[in-house]
Amino acid sequence: MEELAALIRARKEAIFARIAAAAERSGRRPDSVALMAAVKTRSAEEVAATVRAGVGFIGENRVQEGLAHLQGLDGWHRERMRLHFIGRLQANKARKALSSFASIDSVDGPDLARRLSRLADEEEIVRSVMLEVNLGEEDQKGGVPPGEAEALARLVLDQEGLLLTGLMGIPPFAQDPEAGRPHFRTLARLFSRIRSLHLDPDQFVFLSMGMSHDFEVAVEEGATLVRIGSALYGPRRSS
Repeated sequence: MEELAALIRARKEAIFARIAAAAERSGRRPDSVALMAAVKTRSAEEVAATVRAGVGFIGENRVQEGLAHLQGLDGWHRERMRLHFIGRLQANKARKALSSFASIDSVDGPDLARRLSRLADEEEIVRSVMLEVNLGEEDQKGGVPPGEAEALARLVLDQEGLLLTGLMGIPPFAQDPEAGRPHFRTLARLFSRIRSLHLDPDQFVFLSMGMSHDFEVAVEEGATLVRIGSALYGPRRSS
């Protein structure tokens, strides 16, 4: 465990050095950007080692896999992590996700928003949520189209039990990281507009964009949270 944590810590530090350089290029403070470990297909041991390495934000793509990771962790690790759900959320798993994750980052439509609000009311909790924006309007991906994001944000802000804390987006994949820049700019503009609608703008803090191959471009365009998988762990295992 300690050897694995040391390896992840070294990779984390290398990533943070690149984040710092990108932030400085755009006139931002390096500590304005946080790192989330994307742990799809990873083991509970790897998640534990990630927390030991000082990465507190953990992003889960699947509800059942996230629950399995939680079951494999003791109280020490759970207290030092904030578990976000970043995958496409099926309606029949919404209650489990709401009760198990600190944040649902992939709210992509009115129906899901209303369902989460109703479930939060039944569970007597308030849960942080983020809107997922389908930046390339790709049929195979979840997310609200950019042109509908502001209306969805207004709806979420009116829902009981939900606290809107940010936006998440993934541009269409391209080998050249620069290809994502226009999409990151679109999301950053949306973030600014929606933040101006928020009753408490200081709670609307997460601009979650950028992954292992393009996070430096995302940081240059304003990301406050980057989701990193392969740069921390190596190639993803087949799922």
